[in-house]
Amino acid sequence: MSTTAPELLRVHELHAKAVEGDNDILRGFSLTVREGEVHAIMGPNGSGKSTLANTLLASPAYEVTSGTVVYKGDDISDVSTTERAKRGIFLGFQYPQEISGVSVLQFLRQALSARKGIDLSILELRLAAMDWMKRLGMDSKFVDRHLNQGFSGGEKKRNEIMQMAMLEPDLAILDETDSGLDIDALRIVAKGIREVRAARPQLSIVLITHYQRLLDEVKPDFVHVLVDGRIVATGGMELAERLEKSGYDSFRSERV
Repeated sequence: MSTTAPELLRVHELHAKAVEGDNDILRGFSLTVREGEVHAIMGPNGSGKSTLANTLLASPAYEVTSGTVVYKGDDISDVSTTERAKRGIFLGFQYPQEISGVSVLQFLRQALSARKGIDLSILELRLAAMDWMKRLGMDSKFVDRHLNQGFSGGEKKRNEIMQMAMLEPDLAILDETDSGLDIDALRIVAKGIREVRAARPQLSIVLITHYQRLLDEVKPDFVHVLVDGRIVATGGMELAERLEKSGYDSFRSERV
């Protein structure tokens, strides 16, 4: 990826903790993401991966204690979740929430209205969704179901990718999108990510994961290892391959 691409996100020395906790979980996390780049962040349980995802979207359950988050040149450290989403930051949840009484189609309509000020009719939105449902192996009746209610793990994750495709964010943070997926479902989700990138090559993605198997499908530009709340190593797919062979212990011993 060319270093001449515009800088989209710069996180500098970020420290953050759970509101109900006493100690920082992120402890000096720094990362720069340029337009069109895919950054994979790998780390063991408790390393701060989900805290990072929630902090970047300003979840009220987490508190930034120091450091900055700069997006498109603006410090958004004090910007709300709603405003960050409007500005083009998308979070794909590890555990998508169920919303009874709200169909997938209704949710997409409300989200598009908030994100882009577009008030599509239900028919227009249904037609726009059909192509992505086909690409993601989703039944055409899927959008009439209540959001995530009774969905399988694969359906929930495919729904997240469809939302990402239709909302057209500039930065997508995918928090363990591969969690709970069998290999067939993972390949469908990974194909969806690739197709969204093909349609919008300027999209930047921060892909948070435990495992190499998703990275084999998506091919990130950079792989970062997160240990104890900060990045301790950065490289390419060779880092993911090393993790598959030796785990995180060697990275813990190298931590500076």
